[in-house]
Amino acid sequence: MSVNATTDYAARAKAGFLLGLGLLLAGALGELVGTAYFGSLPGWERTLFFDMEVAGVLIGLLAPLVYGIVLPLVE
Repeated sequence: MSVNATTDYAARAKAGFLLGLGLLLAGALGELVGTAYFGSLPGWERTLFFDMEVAGVLIGLLAPLVYGIVLPLVE
């Protein structure tokens, strides 16, 4: 993938952070609301919500690092 000088790294870093934040909130709220309304959730749903939380944290932390620091320095 070639990156040219018109790539907006700041917008990509913000979008990646917001994507990670959205995943984190959806996973946490899904687990809380699902447990509050339905009691015990099946194992696959608990795993799905937990994986969403973990992916959200990783994406939210790595996107600004990669798009805000690493790629502009490499270019």
